Amino acid sequence: MGLWSRFKLVFASKANKALNKAEDPREVLDYSYEKQLELLQKVRRGVADVATSRKRIELQVQGLAKQEVKLEEQARAALAGNREDLAREALVRRSGLHTQIADLQTQLAGLQEQEEKLIIASTQLQAKVEAFRTRKETIKATYSAAEAQTKITEAFTGISSELGDVGLAVQRAEDKTAEMQARAGAMDELMASGALDDISGTGKDNLTRELERMASDSEVEAQLASLKNELGSAEKKAIED
Repeated sequence: MGLWSRFKLVFASKANKALNKAEDPREVLDYSYEKQLELLQKVRRGVADVATSRKRIELQVQGLAKQEVKLEEQARAALAGNREDLAREALVRRSGLHTQIADLQTQLAGLQEQEEKLIIASTQLQAKVEAFRTRKETIKATYSAAEAQTKITEAFTGISSELGDVGLAVQRAEDKTAEMQARAGAMDELMASGALDDISGTGKDNLTRELERMASDSEVEAQLASLKNELGSAEKKAIED
């Protein structure tokens, strides 16, 4: 395949895809229905035109028939008045009218046959148009329902996707909240046990710590003196005994 052929193929495929995307089947159906109505209207006009022509010829036949009767009466009157020449002329004219009438009747029969065919075609076409209209409305209703269902499905799909993202965000927020609560609980337990105070030494300045140390030393000296006194008393008692 040459470059130009490939280009035409790609262009045609792209154009076809764009047309399919832009095409609304409901509009196409309505357009087709309008065209069928136009065709039906043309057939009906054809029936009316043929009927008009038929009626015109019928009137011509009726007029010629009256003239034919009149010429026959004139021929009788001429013979009665011994004017054979006039009678012959009237009969010649009558014969010409008879020929014209025969020709017109032939045309009239053809028009009547054509009119009957057009009436049948018009009736059949009208039935087809009505059937197409019913089918068209059914297809349009089905397409509209499917389109609405598709939009609803797409909406639900979008909502589900968004809810999924929201669910992940909520889960992350709950995890962070639980983590913060655990840390806060651990800090409370450490503070209650005094571990944080012993580690950090916060809450006591240098003077307080020195006073506490001195108090502890005094207590130790007092306990040591008490023990010495007890030992001294015990030895003294033992000597006396």
